[in-house]
Amino acid sequence: MKEAVRIQSDDFSQDEEIRALKATSLRIGGIATFVGCARDFSEGREVTQISFDAYGSMAVSEMSQLRLDAIAQFKLLDARIVHRICTVTAGENIVFIAAGAEHRAAALDACRWMIDELKVRVPIWKKEVTPEGETWVTSHP
Repeated sequence: MKEAVRIQSDDFSQDEEIRALKATSLRIGGIATFVGCARDFSEGREVTQISFDAYGSMAVSEMSQLRLDAIAQFKLLDARIVHRICTVTAGENIVFIAAGAEHRAAALDACRWMIDELKVRVPIWKKEVTPEGETWVTSHP
């Protein structure tokens, strides 16, 4: 089974991630997921591709701590975070977050909190390529 927190260049399978989450506890009654996808338009400009880079070991360490914080704060039974570090085009997956809890409210709240915190805490950088050139993008929670 793949690690619950990781960065990778290849795409992820949402079904595999959910199966892995469910396998951790039969008490999970609600799973909330977030999938971030590349879009072809941002800040009023056409985007042809997006490149992601990271400070690898620090990014994984911070994502692991983020997962533990979410488990404690929202009383989750488990959580998963996967972020791709590569170049993607419109429609491709970028990030996957899942929260598993006994009840839906905790899972939903935790899932939103994790993506917002990831964008602030984790050293992953995004560069958008447009017909006008390349731009490093500041995260927005």
